Amino acid sequence: MLKIAVIGAGSWGTAIASSLGKKGYEVSLWHRREEIINNIKEKRENTKYLPGITIDENIYPTVNLEEALIDAEVIVLAVSSQAVRNVCESLEPYVNSDQIIVNLAKGLEADTYLRLSQVINEVLPYNEVYVLSGPSHAEEVAKGIPTTVVVSGESREKSEYLQEVFSTDTFRVYTNPDIVGVELGGALKNIIALGAGMSDGLGYGDNSKAALMTRGIVEISRLGKVLGAKSESFAGLTGIGDLIVTCTSMHSRNRRAGILLGEGMPLQDVLKEIGMVVEGINATKIAYQISNLYHCDMPITTAIYKVLYENADVKEVVRDMMTRKKKNEIEEINSLYYHGWK
Repeated sequence: MLKIAVIGAGSWGTAIASSLGKKGYEVSLWHRREEIINNIKEKRENTKYLPGITIDENIYPTVNLEEALIDAEVIVLAVSSQAVRNVCESLEPYVNSDQIIVNLAKGLEADTYLRLSQVINEVLPYNEVYVLSGPSHAEEVAKGIPTTVVVSGESREKSEYLQEVFSTDTFRVYTNPDIVGVELGGALKNIIALGAGMSDGLGYGDNSKAALMTRGIVEISRLGKVLGAKSESFAGLTGIGDLIVTCTSMHSRNRRAGILLGEGMPLQDVLKEIGMVVEGINATKIAYQISNLYHCDMPITTAIYKVLYENADVKEVVRDMMTRKKKNEIEEINSLYYHGWK
């Protein structure tokens, strides 16, 4: 029987563990907090992060990393983006080079500006690293609501192997060789989702959100071009697909956080209210810094950065964006999607 270790028992880690467990795999589910693991063991439910979902008996909750990893063919990292390096350093004594690592987190590392697969490769250089990403709320995956995602990594053979491992009749997995585009799409859409939430919090309508999302994918593509991604990825599940679901759903922490910010709630109070990591907040700062480093025009990201980190008034920021220098849309899109790509 295939054994899989899921590292991180938040909502997404628990949902993936549940999906894999239903396929009959032996799944170890690790969390650093003993009270979370004891709760899962006792109630066969993660009442803290994913209430209402029964956890099958072939899923083994544990706080012991060595126990979780032993004999596992696949290691699934389901921790927040800024915890990836520290968690990988904790894994390092127990990992062997034959184990495949699949990362679920969507973000970039602060200070280094590295994609998360690069972070993992720095700490665990002998392991192959893959990314599973796409429009996928944990709550819906755990309930068996049809969902489609992408797996990406260096080897086509291993990508197709993981495609088979993760696929179910309600969880369809595509492959995509562009790990740069897949990771950037997943990380940067959280910024735009914050903006979409702010728009909702201000009481703006569908026109505003449609404009924000459309111009948002242009920004994501623009930075993606600078960092070596392929344009096709941003037209797919990990680009437009993930952007749509994160900007429109109340499952999205980023959108919910944006709504509260748009309503005038201070950032620290927003974080307390959400109660879980809001990846878009870190992503905004990192993308803003990268855009300045590469002289890449990202007006939406810049506007959201000003709201989050410079206490700018949301309405004033919107007005500034609406009165920027006029542009030709087709010329801009052509420059992104049809010229200069490898």
